[in-house]
Amino acid sequence: MPESVRQWRGLYAITPDGLPEAPLLAYAEAALAGGAQFLQLRDKSSDAARRARLGHALAALCRRYGARFIVNDDVALALAVAADGVHLGGDDGDLAAARLALPAGSLLGASCYADFARAQAAQAAGADYVAFGAVYGSPTKPLAARADLALFTRARAELSVPCCAIGGITLANAAPVIAAGAQLLAVISDLFAPATPAAVRADGVVAVEPYDSEDFSFAASAIRARAAAFQRLFEEN
Repeated sequence: MPESVRQWRGLYAITPDGLPEAPLLAYAEAALAGGAQFLQLRDKSSDAARRARLGHALAALCRRYGARFIVNDDVALALAVAADGVHLGGDDGDLAAARLALPAGSLLGASCYADFARAQAAQAAGADYVAFGAVYGSPTKPLAARADLALFTRARAELSVPCCAIGGITLANAAPVIAAGAQLLAVISDLFAPATPAAVRADGVVAVEPYDSEDFSFAASAIRARAAAFQRLFEEN
């Protein structure tokens, strides 16, 4: 595992499904401008040409901002767009085979859900980081099993690779996850929230305008601010 990744702490932004390309790129750049350390392309569409365009564009953005670009579930696409690495779920391919297919220095992430033994096996297979979740109820995967915060504490003590928390993480509930030992926070919904520009909700969450708007400036500004706020949590905890 690259030594720099051992020390990484910060926001791991994951792109939301269903966005047109223009707002997706604008909002991804806003997250990077706010300080996101990792950006993952998560696109479940069957449009290979779209996925390739987004991959190339997001890889270029990450290089510009000094972040790591990760492709979800698709080793071939990660190789084609010269991504920094790939993230595989439990049913998305063999980790050891992916490790062999990736160039030297590439990153390999593994979803381990709420299973510490799976994380141990992932590390043995060459994973550079492991992800536990869902930490909280997640609108992206509402049926996902919950991952107890004790997993992160154990991972910091027993694993030599960083651990990433995912699932329902918000600015309001992230601090205990960091305190438990999570080195990366993977966030989709609370970062790229599809709200309306109706100022600020009662819980303090900055609303953003709908994704189908032709003017992305309000949403991009809010996303950048939220990314910066997530990064500050790592400075404070």
